[in-house]
Amino acid sequence: MATPFLWANTHNQTANNTPSGNLDPRSNKFAERFDTTLNEYLASTMNTPLHPQYRNYPQQTPHRSPHASAARRGPGPMISSSNPQPILTPAQAQSQKRDAERKAEEARRRSRRPTDKNIPEGIEDIIIGDGVQRYKELRDMERRLDAVMMRKRLDIQDSVNRNVKTYKTLRIWISNTAENQPWQARGLDENAFDFSTGIEATYKVKIEGRLLDDEDEDELSDSEDETDGGADERNDGEKDAAAMETDGADTDNTARNQASEPPRKKLSHFFKSIVIDFDRSKSLQPDAATQIEWKKPKPLKDVLIPPSATEFDCLEFERKSDENINVTVNLVRDEYPERYRLSKDLAELLDTDESPRAEVVMGIWEYTKAMGLQEDEDKRGMRCDERMRAVFKQDHVFFPHVTDLVQSHLLPLAPIKLPYTIRVDPEYHSSPSPTIYDIRVPLDDPVSGRRSEFNKHINNTNITTLEEIRALDEQLALIIQKIAHSKAKHGYFTSMSKDPAGFVRRWISSQSRDLEVILGEATRGGNEEGQGEEFRRGGADGVWGTDHVRESVGLWLARTRYPENK
Repeated sequence: MATPFLWANTHNQTANNTPSGNLDPRSNKFAERFDTTLNEYLASTMNTPLHPQYRNYPQQTPHRSPHASAARRGPGPMISSSNPQPILTPAQAQSQKRDAERKAEEARRRSRRPTDKNIPEGIEDIIIGDGVQRYKELRDMERRLDAVMMRKRLDIQDSVNRNVKTYKTLRIWISNTAENQPWQARGLDENAFDFSTGIEATYKVKIEGRLLDDEDEDELSDSEDETDGGADERNDGEKDAAAMETDGADTDNTARNQASEPPRKKLSHFFKSIVIDFDRSKSLQPDAATQIEWKKPKPLKDVLIPPSATEFDCLEFERKSDENINVTVNLVRDEYPERYRLSKDLAELLDTDESPRAEVVMGIWEYTKAMGLQEDEDKRGMRCDERMRAVFKQDHVFFPHVTDLVQSHLLPLAPIKLPYTIRVDPEYHSSPSPTIYDIRVPLDDPVSGRRSEFNKHINNTNITTLEEIRALDEQLALIIQKIAHSKAKHGYFTSMSKDPAGFVRRWISSQSRDLEVILGEATRGGNEEGQGEEFRRGGADGVWGTDHVRESVGLWLARTRYPENK
């Protein structure tokens, strides 16, 4: 495409210098005729069918570049304007070169560093004392110590990742107050038709929960042992007042313990939702509401609000009524990992009624191994016995499919139901006492967080120690390398002192073979041709008495001889 542009620039320049009406080949008419012919040729060339692979790309007609100069005489190099490469100064280029050479030199040094820390064989025969034996004992002790440390580290990591739960008692108080009830009225409304007070009767229900401390749980267990039964529901006003107002005599110790311990979990932390169902029809309810529900809000991604900021210990609601009403407080548990209620068949197989999904799968695997139900060829296959057949409804199960097969046997846990009667009568409010329920709730192991912090602290403090150990290992490897070199020198001079002439001959022969190999002049067999001393020596202990030589000679004699062509 550069050629027509060059011609256009050239003939336009010459045409301007030629008088009009001249029939010179460089005149305007000749240039126009040539341009017409050239454009027709280019159009026919560009309109030819393309290869099918490039047929989908748009075709462009040739045109003159608007940036072409009139004095241009050649196409010149093509320069890309996108992502220009910065031009380095000589100093920057030298600096980059030095950095690359330094990195390459460091890599070569690292590759040349010795790594073997084992004493060469035969050292104990040429040194005085039991240093070699002691060094080997230290090396063995180091290997065992490394194995123990690695096992302990893996145990700590496993304990950190393991989801260990501890259970505590969550005590819940449910109480209610009444206002503007008929028995609380002090005057009549003169404008009212039924001569009532004109104010609607209301009640307010309060649901409060708090985790009991270890001391409170000990007292609770002692009282349960004494009262024969240990019921979860208590209506004793004295116990309630003591439980709700126990601040402890040792306030200083409590403050110090609270400063070191994580914040206490609140009531809403343990439940996904709290639903209050009224045992009454809508027609009898003043506001036609038979249910009150609270749901835990989902955390927002863009809003950085800690979950503890939205948690609460007390839930209150107020409604209109002047009669006693029975209600049921349903608490839907919020646990991680989520626990499920197992079907009857799966519960008989695992001997438990509730379990997380992961524990269900692990329990089936342990049951399979304990009963010897694994397939012999493929250990992932399992033969089902009567209990497993009742769960999976088949005779053979592939273990990776167990997670999907047990899905239908995992049912959501039933909510915890707490019955309560909202009382607005004067007999109850003369000496009110809340209804108390104790619920066992799971908590994360408090030691797990401290163990994780301890593991991070150990890893951070071990960096300097590991660097020192690495430096000592490098020094030890260098010393072992020097010992190996010294042993080689010792063997060299010992062999030379015993038989100098034979040693020199063997050394010259060895060097000759090495030189021939380097120069590429070595023949098969090392070019010795049976001239060495070992080839001249016979007997059963010589070279000719070995099994390899006998086998080679037998093959040589048994080879097939072909007649020579005459």
